[in-house]
Amino acid sequence: MDNVVINDNFGYHDYDFLEEVIEATLVHEDALHSILSVIFVNEEEIQRINYENRNKDQVTDVISFAFEDNENFLPKEIRVLGDIYVCIPRMKEQAKNYGHSEKRELSFLVVHGLLHLLGYDHMNQEEEKVMFSLQQEILEDLKIVR
Repeated sequence: MDNVVINDNFGYHDYDFLEEVIEATLVHEDALHSILSVIFVNEEEIQRINYENRNKDQVTDVISFAFEDNENFLPKEIRVLGDIYVCIPRMKEQAKNYGHSEKRELSFLVVHGLLHLLGYDHMNQEEEKVMFSLQQEILEDLKIVR
């Protein structure tokens, strides 16, 4: 996909499947004409990003920055969605702890981040139910299950 940039700053290299995951999510949400980036980082980098942008001095698994999430946004034919930062060490740890593959965990985190870029959130139970159901549906359609 020409509209997706994956920056493997961590040196993970095992993510050939991500373009299919991203494309399936964009198709599901009728947002195929979109541009976004996914950046792989280490724990220190994601903690710094989390602190500088959310005032939370802790490591997290994924952070999204939605470019459309501001009052000056004007819709365009091609949407510039934003950036998804994934902490690869945290992803690996969570895959092990949850007893599923790294492919499944990385796919989950990217779908989660991408849905945030598309305007979904989970600030209350209703939003969480909608967003988590979409994540599950997209991953099941791709046969990426636990």
